[in-house]
Amino acid sequence: MGPTVSRACWWRRSMVCRSTGLAVLVATVLGLANASVGLSQVESPRWVTAWATSQQGLGQSDVTNMTVRLIARVTASGESIRIRLDNGYGTEPLRVGAASVGHRMRGAGLIPGTNRPVRFNGQRSVTIAPGSSVQSDPVPLSVLARQDLAVSLYVSGAEVRPSVHRGALVTSYASANNAGDLTGDEGRSGFGETITAMWWLKSIDVLTSSVGGAVVAFGDSITDGSCSTLDGYDRWEDWLAVRFDAVDDVAERRAVVNEGIGGNTVTREDLRPLPTSMAGVDRLERDVLSHHGVTDVILFMGTNDIRREASARQVIAGMEAIIDRLRTRELRIHGATIIPRHNRAPSENNSGWTPEKTRVRNEVNDWIRNNAPFDRVLDFDAVVRDPSDPDLIFPAYNCDDIHPTPRGYYEMGWSVPLGIVRR
Repeated sequence: MGPTVSRACWWRRSMVCRSTGLAVLVATVLGLANASVGLSQVESPRWVTAWATSQQGLGQSDVTNMTVRLIARVTASGESIRIRLDNGYGTEPLRVGAASVGHRMRGAGLIPGTNRPVRFNGQRSVTIAPGSSVQSDPVPLSVLARQDLAVSLYVSGAEVRPSVHRGALVTSYASANNAGDLTGDEGRSGFGETITAMWWLKSIDVLTSSVGGAVVAFGDSITDGSCSTLDGYDRWEDWLAVRFDAVDDVAERRAVVNEGIGGNTVTREDLRPLPTSMAGVDRLERDVLSHHGVTDVILFMGTNDIRREASARQVIAGMEAIIDRLRTRELRIHGATIIPRHNRAPSENNSGWTPEKTRVRNEVNDWIRNNAPFDRVLDFDAVVRDPSDPDLIFPAYNCDDIHPTPRGYYEMGWSVPLGIVRR
């Protein structure tokens, strides 16, 4: 049994979607990037989170008196934006001397005339204490869904180490230390360094009447996008965003927010070795409930719990705790089955994957399919498994025996019923 679509069809769809950035650029240059043009509307604009990421820890080096230009692709059109900065893992206050946001043209360069200053409570500068975050004032900048924004932050004051999401899978840009404030520059010449982690930027909200809300993809490295393409936007939730953007009924159109962390677990209880990131049950408030306009959450975790010796009962209990908290906020919660994982021999700091762990995975999946109180079940296991050996990933979709290839991610993203957002 082969893939569900031909390779030629897959690449045609892929290239059409990847050409969207050029279309957005042309529309913006021609002055057509008014999010209200040609769109059916919901009753009135509201703030919806249209991009976000999950911080994991600290970066590798200190920075001072420099500017970083962070690239983020939003998933909803709108008339204004606002950003949230997070010094969650910082050990020193973060002083942002100035900030700006504009439409990215190419590399670190901006479309001329689109750069806007960002203010915080009316001020150009802001100091963020360790462990704290801050949301900006609204910025009068219209955006289109799947448009790249460039958020520039001038880091002034004493040396500070950035709080980061390591696997951003998008190229951002930085000046050298002591290069000063480049937030007003629309060119790219001052940004000589590239980075693939996301520094300090937690989320971008869009003031929009073009979507009915946001879907949060809450998961591990398979949601984070391991084995997908740098700057390729070919993770499963990227394809889901493409599909939602094409929905005619605004009430059923959604922004899609990626809150995946590599190695993430549902719970930390009694796991060996201990996880390296905040567990799903512990980061739910930060990475889901703090966002705006969320209507639906896709829970796709569990493989890393099982690798760390969790029982099916432990994984299920953690998922039930997450479901209960989301229910109190009247959010829809959809559960994704855990995909196959190769049987690896144990090694240092890696408990390996064994036939017993496959049995636990199948037990959890049976609960997800038949007994879990999810609104809908997304059977990613059935999408990517090998029909001739269901405990393994189908070869064309298998990157490293743990994560799908871009083609596998494509199949996953296209398998999600868009009707999950209906009551």
